Amino acid sequence: MLLDVRDVSKRFGGVQALSRVSLTVTAGEIVGLIGPNGAGKTTLFAVISGFERPDEGAVTLDGRACVGLAPYETCRLGLARTFQLVQPFPDLTVLDNVMVGAFNRTRAVAEARAHAREVLGVTRLEPYADRRAHGLPIGLRKRLELARALATRPRLLLLDEVMAGLNPTEVAETVGVVKAVRDTGVAVLVIEHVMAAVMDLSDRIVVLHHGEMIATGTPAAMTRDARVIDAYLGEPMTAP
Repeated sequence: MLLDVRDVSKRFGGVQALSRVSLTVTAGEIVGLIGPNGAGKTTLFAVISGFERPDEGAVTLDGRACVGLAPYETCRLGLARTFQLVQPFPDLTVLDNVMVGAFNRTRAVAEARAHAREVLGVTRLEPYADRRAHGLPIGLRKRLELARALATRPRLLLLDEVMAGLNPTEVAETVGVVKAVRDTGVAVLVIEHVMAAVMDLSDRIVVLHHGEMIATGTPAAMTRDARVIDAYLGEPMTAP
């Protein structure tokens, strides 16, 4: 077990954002995290990655307690995340943006550049290495956000809606990239509303609703689960 989230709760004023949520991610696994807007998915990411402290519960990464650690400390343990709002350094090249992530593990410029180029290969961004980030379309900027996180050398990567707003071709390309990331040995926990993509990607799915985990299982099982259909899907669907 790589990530273990146990009975995590988080309240913001009178709003119970998370209520005793538990989930696990094992090494080499892709887990999809789905649910309607406001279900608590991004809050859970914030708790796992150290941007928010839970009111109760525990988060461990490879057996190491993470609650109370700053985000940069969690990152150095091997956990990286992306954000819904992508914010690359606009005047830096794609390569230089990814090098920023690589400096999480080294201070040597040559080593950071070499690792960044490896990451560009995995994420299919090599043709854009010398392009300024501000000139990229949204699909490539989202992929750059993923690449910068991957350059920190995580064991677990949290992806927050990396396919939102993309056209079908861009979605298919991003699915291929995420699978390639997993093939390098990195586990992935992904929030996504593009259901065809998350069903294709995920080994297992966790469903949140009103801050509670209401179901977990294989993609095929979740498409037939009455609770998931009622809370989120609206109607049964066919998993790939």
